[in-house]
Amino acid sequence: MPGFEVLYQAAALCLMFPDDDFRTRLPLLREAAPQLREFADHAALTPPRRLAAHYVEVFEAEPEHSLYLSSWREAAPTPSEELYRAHGLETTGEEPPDFLPAILECAARTGDTGLLADHRDGLDLLRTRLTDFGTPYATVLEAVCATLPPAHTGAP
Repeated sequence: MPGFEVLYQAAALCLMFPDDDFRTRLPLLREAAPQLREFADHAALTPPRRLAAHYVEVFEAEPEHSLYLSSWREAAPTPSEELYRAHGLETTGEEPPDFLPAILECAARTGDTGLLADHRDGLDLLRTRLTDFGTPYATVLEAVCATLPPAHTGAP
């Protein structure tokens, strides 16, 4: 699904811990990925410490909101460092290769949305959980899911 590379790169940034670098990129993110404007506006208006605390509350204190594909218990394969190397990318070692922002960045750089499509069910589940939790991070998952083919229903 070419054409969504900028969105995937922006979504990866949104799903990382909101540090000072994130805040400086917000105006560019808002303009480059209109699908993420709601989240970008929220992040811009939220004081930095509050935004960081909310990130921790959502993604680190709630196991059901994990950004690691291996925690979703899906049958779909999870990425390895070899997968990134096969695409000419290197991991930093700071996060495991199944970290959703890393997968979004890989898809942005390569145009390969296979892993995202393979994990569509998990992405939908995470989106639903974030929506139910009432966090603006749900809009980031909504934007990503909108670019992917529908989830498999099990019907032939």
